[in-house]
Amino acid sequence: MGKSQKKKSMRRHNPMRVPDSHLPKGLASASSASTKNEAILPIIQKMESPDASDRKWACVAVSNLIQNDPSTRRLLQGKNVVGALITRLTDSEEEVMIEAMGALRNLCIDGGYDICAEMYNKNILTPLKTFIPKISSVLSQYLEAPNTAPKNTQRLMYDFADNAITTLWCLSETSNKALDAINSINLIPFLMSFLVSRDKLSIAPVVAAAQCLYVLTDDNDVSSDSLKSDAGYLSCLLSIAQSSFQPSNDRGKDSDDRRQVTLRVLSSGILRNISPLPQPSAASFIDLDKDIMLPLLQPVIASVSLPETASRAQQLVDDLASEPRLERLSLQNTPRSDHKLSAEIELEQLEATLRTVQLALEILTGVCATLPEPSAGVEGDTEAENEDEDEDMANDDEVMDKMNVLDSETNDSSANPTVLPSLVPSLLSLIQPNSLSFHPLAASSPHPPTTSALSAIHISAMECLNNIFLSLATSPNTSVSADAEGGRKVWNEVWASLGAVGTEFGLGQERRKEMWEIGVGVLWGVAVVWKGTLSATEEQIQVLIRLCEGSSDERTRVKCIGALECLAQDPQSITSNQVIANFLLKLLPTASPNPVGTESLLQAASALIDIYSDETLPYDINFRQNGMLQILVASVEGVRKAVRGIDRKKPGGKDLRRRGEEVRDNLIAFIQYRRNLG
Repeated sequence: MGKSQKKKSMRRHNPMRVPDSHLPKGLASASSASTKNEAILPIIQKMESPDASDRKWACVAVSNLIQNDPSTRRLLQGKNVVGALITRLTDSEEEVMIEAMGALRNLCIDGGYDICAEMYNKNILTPLKTFIPKISSVLSQYLEAPNTAPKNTQRLMYDFADNAITTLWCLSETSNKALDAINSINLIPFLMSFLVSRDKLSIAPVVAAAQCLYVLTDDNDVSSDSLKSDAGYLSCLLSIAQSSFQPSNDRGKDSDDRRQVTLRVLSSGILRNISPLPQPSAASFIDLDKDIMLPLLQPVIASVSLPETASRAQQLVDDLASEPRLERLSLQNTPRSDHKLSAEIELEQLEATLRTVQLALEILTGVCATLPEPSAGVEGDTEAENEDEDEDMANDDEVMDKMNVLDSETNDSSANPTVLPSLVPSLLSLIQPNSLSFHPLAASSPHPPTTSALSAIHISAMECLNNIFLSLATSPNTSVSADAEGGRKVWNEVWASLGAVGTEFGLGQERRKEMWEIGVGVLWGVAVVWKGTLSATEEQIQVLIRLCEGSSDERTRVKCIGALECLAQDPQSITSNQVIANFLLKLLPTASPNPVGTESLLQAASALIDIYSDETLPYDINFRQNGMLQILVASVEGVRKAVRGIDRKKPGGKDLRRRGEEVRDNLIAFIQYRRNLG
């Protein structure tokens, strides 16, 4: 079993907001899908115009044109809009530069990795680096004499800072090379200056700075060490995370209120990223998970109703579609980048709320990932295992302390009392999809940003559940395992979620597939916790078998086999036991070549040993009457060959070889044991 916690892999905190994966590759498919083909050429031409107003028009037009429109974005990419906008970052006119920065920022957050990589390769960091001291200088002047500059000028600078910082944190996730380049800029003092002066600044660039810090400190020693080296920075972050928040009664301040919550969540995430904190700082004496993370984050994830949010978003999208509006891209009129209808503003606010919930879940995934990988596991992240070995050897007291934190509250519903960890009810609610959760098959969502946020929430919530039940499976809690009703509820809720997700994994359906890959891990964990008492329907067993057979991902196959192994050990489910055993026997190497990968083979062999290790159980009749011993005997040589073929030099190879030798020896001993029984 494997935790969702990432170790040395790049992790994207901004999943593509407006994906184009539902479109076939190439410009032809984008051209046929876009309704704005004729607007593209004038934009590219005006980007090079000697008239500054034309150049500004072109930069603003890019932002307007790509809004929720991946096909038009791809066409613009084909015309080198990224290179043209980067050139405009050194424009002689300040307004052109500001609008170009805004358009690049929008391309980053909408288009994700590919566009960010293109920007990095086209050297966007060169002009971006020059903006850092300029922004710092202007902000210092504002802080010293806040009333000397016109409010419109201040707003423009705040927007520019927000856009530049957001672009930097998107770029930092592009590649290790890009991250190294951004590390060399030493952004920490610049970014922390926004948080330190947060009470005197607009909230937008402060949140952008916190978001950038959160990304830069995720598994990045350079930035983490820089942050930890300054006690003032730690004190500032702790102060924000622990601050009490009183919502404003002014409806006009709703957006700022939401951002204040986001800022607190981000600050807690930064502190967790850089933990353990150096002593003797005040923060080092605080149990971050118990005293800060859970009290702050649990109310955040419990505060949102995804069905209501999706329903409201759909209503707003319908309102926008039916509302006549002026054409923003008229060549005779200069577009305004800040002109938005009330429905558009509310959609952005809904998305911001969802993103905060997603962020809280992302941090909680780490909080829930409290235990080392089980020794019986053969899948999961294997890179840098040796250097993480000491960290993973947490003692049992520490493990149980963390589980006690997760168990500290229980569901108070008298109708359905349970001793499950207090996070579980909210998480089960957050994994249930709705009509906007995923893109329609071979089409785009009615509102891609909302769909991107909803699917990210479902996946993050599923990751949290995966880690919670991995922890419970590895360090059994008798109170939880005795709660059979709670186990059935979790099992049914996860299946309800996956059933609603569906199994159509075509173009644009990557998030559905990801839900299944994580969800089957949750099913495995739940099945381990309630092994022997949890029964599955015939349909559920067949779905797991088909998923195992159809998946090209070895880890997913291992999870399916692990879940089936546990389900086969329900003493009352003799028929299900036989169905599962027959499937597992087909995975054994009784003939060449092996029917599955080595990890799946080992998991299947180990599962059969575990299922039939007690000959007194009712379902053991299947072993005796179906010639299973002979099949196991025939598989021994194939298992030996598979184990010998494991390359120790590959990442995780040493552990897999050790695991393989253990399974091989157990298989031989098991065969001898069953033979002795006669």
